[in-house]
Amino acid sequence: MNQDLEHLRLLSIFHYIAGGIMAFFASIPLIHVALGIFLMLAPHLFPSHSPNHSENLPPAFFGLFFVIFGGLIVLCGWTLAALTILAGRNLARHTRPTFCLVVAGLICIWIPFGTVLGVFTIIVLNRTTVKSLFDNPSTP
Repeated sequence: MNQDLEHLRLLSIFHYIAGGIMAFFASIPLIHVALGIFLMLAPHLFPSHSPNHSENLPPAFFGLFFVIFGGLIVLCGWTLAALTILAGRNLARHTRPTFCLVVAGLICIWIPFGTVLGVFTIIVLNRTTVKSLFDNPSTP
């Protein structure tokens, strides 16, 4: 029983750490969002190599493309990070085992760290002794 509690505690800590790292790396495409906004609002500031400056301006939809796809990547990454942190909290409190299993499956797409964490979480949560801990969440 103590080993199960220790494994759940460690998994919870690793979920917090992985969620923070995911959120950090998911913020990198904000550079693309900023570049896209810059392309849409100030395309005339880009240097040109020809005398006819207006011919070399990038079309405005390039900026919109950068904003939309960069924003979607950030949104998906932050959502996965938030779900990972929430799963860590649920592991620590011994609540919502199905949610924790679903998130463990989702974070397997974050190769290699998420895969390792997800597989270990699935293995630990499928133990009968751990299932009994989740049935009785009053255990510290």
